[in-house]
Amino acid sequence: MLYLQQGWGDFMLTGSRILVTGGTGSFGHKFVQMTLESHNPEQIIIYSRDEMKQWEMALKFKHNPKLKFVIGDIRDYQNLFKVMHDVNFVVHAAATKIVPTAETNPAECIKTNIIGAMNVVDACINSGVKKVVALSTDKASNPINLYGASKLASDKLFIAANTHSTLFSVVRYGNVIGSRGSVIPFFLSLKGKGSLPITDARMTRFMITLDESIALVWDVLSDMHGGEIYTKKIPSMLLTDIAKAIDPEASFEIVGIRPGEKIHEQMISIDDAPYTYEYEDYYKIIPATYTQSQKNESTKVGKLVDSKFIYSSENNTDWMSIDDLKGQIKLMYPN
Repeated sequence: MLYLQQGWGDFMLTGSRILVTGGTGSFGHKFVQMTLESHNPEQIIIYSRDEMKQWEMALKFKHNPKLKFVIGDIRDYQNLFKVMHDVNFVVHAAATKIVPTAETNPAECIKTNIIGAMNVVDACINSGVKKVVALSTDKASNPINLYGASKLASDKLFIAANTHSTLFSVVRYGNVIGSRGSVIPFFLSLKGKGSLPITDARMTRFMITLDESIALVWDVLSDMHGGEIYTKKIPSMLLTDIAKAIDPEASFEIVGIRPGEKIHEQMISIDDAPYTYEYEDYYKIIPATYTQSQKNESTKVGKLVDSKFIYSSENNTDWMSIDDLKGQIKLMYPN
């Protein structure tokens, strides 16, 4: 990883003030834990709208004085702007992200994922934040559901915002192993009941650990010039193999694809290929509007991918085994 190769993180994060929107989620918990362990920030601000989750998180971290909890909603620009005072870096993790929920509550999804993103952009620019990393999803590449479409719009907002001193970039993730609302906790809740629901036996998903997702954010904060979309090279897995890793004795009940679901996910489309550069362990999509000098500065040792390149969970060359996933589950759920 860039972070490990350059020994960068301590220099930039030491003494800094970091704000995490949606910081009480799975990503926020792990980001706070790893950042406090590996760096010495002055303060990490957890900005979210659920007071009970904030209280539980404060207890988990034993009321660490480096943590500040602020109740707020990214839909509320004024409150967001006030809390940005003297913040150096923002990690934007707040989102409406459950696909069926977005399909049945479209207005609420748009308010959070698009209007909320606009508020984050404006508040960061107007507060003089140095760098912003926005978390995105594989569902934003050629989206067929509202969640993916709203995150694509959000990505576009962050990319287009790079006309001021504040720098904005985006990271795209696949299925984060063990994150709230994902398939693994759902299957674990049904373990031992005899059967597991499978939407489609052909279905594949990208898999990434929480640790890898945090390390990618650190790397992007180091490498970004503004406007790039970063995608880590991660393995794919069949949905049926995920089920076998969790409950090998269970039978499968084919229930059909839910509204807005794809059989295979995609991180990089063929339309992105002309702007996509490959590195040892990640891909970087640069803006089509980059000048030649910006392109040279951002891509450096990267190699432009083939014009027909598509990064899909179906055509991936790296696959996670059932035993590998079992190992990850044991780490996340030791009991």
